[in-house]
Amino acid sequence: MITLTSLSLVALFIPTFFFVSVTPGMCMMLSMTMGMSIGLKRTFWMMWGELLGVAIVAIASVVGIATVMLEYPSVFNLLKYIGGAYLIYLGIQLWRSKGKMSFNLINEAQNTDRLNLAMQGFITAIANPKGWAFFISLLPPFISPDMPLVPQLVILLSIILMIEFLCLILYASGGKTLSKLLQKSGNVRLLNRISGSLMMGVGIWLAFG
Repeated sequence: MITLTSLSLVALFIPTFFFVSVTPGMCMMLSMTMGMSIGLKRTFWMMWGELLGVAIVAIASVVGIATVMLEYPSVFNLLKYIGGAYLIYLGIQLWRSKGKMSFNLINEAQNTDRLNLAMQGFITAIANPKGWAFFISLLPPFISPDMPLVPQLVILLSIILMIEFLCLILYASGGKTLSKLLQKSGNVRLLNRISGSLMMGVGIWLAFG
């Protein structure tokens, strides 16, 4: 049964992950450029691959964290401090970004075969070291050692995939309009600072809560 505490954690996790997911990055820019070049319908194939990759990264991160939490509680506490410090660092970097986007824009989709589109999305999600580091840092504060792991994993993974999918669709369907908005440093700066503030807040809570 979902307790009041777990509901409050979920309520905090949703906006935190949304702003992190919607912030321009490799996967979102890939979705936008494919949406502009090959259309939203075909871009869905890339999205399925990307979501599968994100799910694998998230599950591996949670399982790894849970193993450390159960077998080595002292190491888990250390991991929480390191994760909190890393999130605070990322938040500060976003605040200092001056509206610049930390990615290289992909000019076009080179291969529109369905399998290749899915593989491109999958590899982009799996091969991104920042994605691994982020999940390992973000997820610990939202995992309770007093509750079964599997239900918590199902809830968090469902939220992650739904939000990620919505953001991918937003970028793919936004096309040229969204591209023009992102070219204005003020818009990117605001988005970065909202995400950075949430990261720093969760990082402080993780390290000292």
